[in-house]
Amino acid sequence: MSRLSEITAALPVPAATFLAWMEFQKGASEATVEAYAVDILEFETYLHGMGASLERPSEITRQMIQGFSASLFREGMARSSMARKLSALRSLFRHLLRLHKIETDPCAGVRNPKQDQRHPAMLNVDQVFSLLDEKPPSPGTAPSSPPDIDEVFRLRDMALLELLYGSGLRISEALGLDVNDVRPESGHVQVMGKGSKERIVPLSDTCKSALTRWLAARSSVPPAHGERAAFLGRRGKRLDRRQAARILEEHAAEAGIPQHISPHDLRHSFATHLLEGGADLRAVQELLGHSRISTTQRYTHLNLDALTRIYDAAHPLAQKKEKKS
Repeated sequence: MSRLSEITAALPVPAATFLAWMEFQKGASEATVEAYAVDILEFETYLHGMGASLERPSEITRQMIQGFSASLFREGMARSSMARKLSALRSLFRHLLRLHKIETDPCAGVRNPKQDQRHPAMLNVDQVFSLLDEKPPSPGTAPSSPPDIDEVFRLRDMALLELLYGSGLRISEALGLDVNDVRPESGHVQVMGKGSKERIVPLSDTCKSALTRWLAARSSVPPAHGERAAFLGRRGKRLDRRQAARILEEHAAEAGIPQHISPHDLRHSFATHLLEGGADLRAVQELLGHSRISTTQRYTHLNLDALTRIYDAAHPLAQKKEKKS
């Protein structure tokens, strides 16, 4: 039984029915449905302490939603996580309202906590070059044909990292690719983004080369039960998020990168470096698959910070201002 099935089995029928609707009617990804399931189960646990349950959704009040939010705040939860949980509850109760299971929405009027203004994490260009630099074989190691299994997975790692940075894919988009989806010679890859929206993303020359080498070596990894994933783990199954994060950590340590970085940080770096290079904001929005331009605009803050530092250091009026202060 999958983790999603286990969580769903522990939820009352109205919540389980909502999750099934999300997966099969709305077409949400399994990762999204599982995240919603975890959040709703946490709310159900909170309700039990008050003698309430989603089994009787019409009894849920706005005060209960607010109390749940307050309990998360007392636990020291990040505001972004609190907002995500409230979003899951809003979706659930909107669904129940459409089905006439409730007469009023208890989430109406409940606001998200004010979000901290955080800049996306990113690597500088030198760090990216160091991360994606081809690692030579160990001294004394003769080239093998076909390559040994460690060399095969090194090719996989480099192809994945090139794809995350060179094309700015979400980690879920990269890991969701099947082998037939990836044709490096075409110069692009078609990915399934959030909300089941497909988009075509160009491949850099180094990414095309890395993907070509990995796909040629992929046959050295016996796929489990006909697995069609483009990126396989050592057991022949589709690579998962945890494994991908560990791969990045290992290569970042090899490259001498001191800070912790996640697969999503490569996407942030991709967007920021494009904007710093003069790319149009709308074009970057298309490449990232953002539905709203405001989401892409977050990356412009980094550029403005850099410009402000340059201005303060070099502009005569800025220097004059400093002397006065």
